[in-house]
Amino acid sequence: MKFIHTSDWQIGKTFSFADDDTLGALQAARVDVVRNIGALARQEGATCVLVAGDIYEHETPERRTLHQPMERMRQFPDVQWHLIPGNHDADSPEGVWARLRREDAVPDNVHLHTCPQAVQIDKAHNTWLLPAVLKRRHTLSDLTDYMNDEVTPPDALRIGLAHGSVVGFSNGQEAEHNPIALDRAKQAGLAYLGLGDWHGFCQIDARTCYSGTPETDRFVTGGAGGGETLVVTVDGPCAQPVISRHRTGKYIWRKLEDIVLTNGEDIEALEARVRGINPDNPSVVMAWLEVSGLLGVDDLRKYESVIHTRLQSAVACLRITGAPQLAAGAQDLERLDASATVKVAAQELLQMVERGGEEGAVAREALQRLFLFWHEVEGAAA
Repeated sequence: MKFIHTSDWQIGKTFSFADDDTLGALQAARVDVVRNIGALARQEGATCVLVAGDIYEHETPERRTLHQPMERMRQFPDVQWHLIPGNHDADSPEGVWARLRREDAVPDNVHLHTCPQAVQIDKAHNTWLLPAVLKRRHTLSDLTDYMNDEVTPPDALRIGLAHGSVVGFSNGQEAEHNPIALDRAKQAGLAYLGLGDWHGFCQIDARTCYSGTPETDRFVTGGAGGGETLVVTVDGPCAQPVISRHRTGKYIWRKLEDIVLTNGEDIEALEARVRGINPDNPSVVMAWLEVSGLLGVDDLRKYESVIHTRLQSAVACLRITGAPQLAAGAQDLERLDASATVKVAAQELLQMVERGGEEGAVAREALQRLFLFWHEVEGAAA
């Protein structure tokens, strides 16, 4: 039996840092990834896709947002999609699941599992799905408990699907909400337990995995953090699953910390580092830079040109916290081909910078803006 395991699509998710264009692109990618999952199922010869909750970001999405994933799944009639509620889209009386049924929005090949009971999903392999069902955002009880005693036919291939926190997984302590026993697969005789809620791939044991979100949704340091979908093959009830990870996400999110810039070479190295995240197509890179350092007048101007203009135009999103400060001295004032009034103002600001303190910090920023503004005016007049 070969199937797809995915979760945490978070359709309709918002990103507070993103401008309107970036937000629209990120939300579109979260919808489009459903097609990528369907294409992966066809490519791998998997007839079932199991989605372990949080299909939607909110319990009350707009109507178009509600229908979008359903229409993407409808495009793959040869694939059976099996969905369970998560903590973001729990099966509440007036939630998304009730609306989908009321608006007759569920295609024939999509199955909404809102009852905790075994359901046969593949006759050829005698495969039965045991869904855990969240009826509200948080619960203190383990909704996978019932799987231990749920009866299925002899030699059935039992697959569990749940959304929550494995007890003792992250910090060795019990989960506060939506707990799942660490050894549930063993207790319930499951061939595989597919989990949702954790947004990066994580294998708990040989039969228990978090798939992670198929489209990354947060900045991470290093290479982890989602964008993948799992293909799982189980040859029988007692056979160990074979799990393979496949990239389905469009955007690559990276956080680069402790970047210190002191000269033009550092600026060029930073640009190369960000472009190197995906050299063939930097337009899918989402980068968050934490920047500090001291730059001279020319290098500060170069920083604005290379990073804030050229690199920002090359990538999908460039989020910058911090900034290099201006390292200006008396000799730099002579470079201002300006009126005496401008030079006097710059000199007074420089003296305030040299005195330090809170006033000096404000003066440094003002002096930096003055130099950059003058360079812009000088360039426009040339």
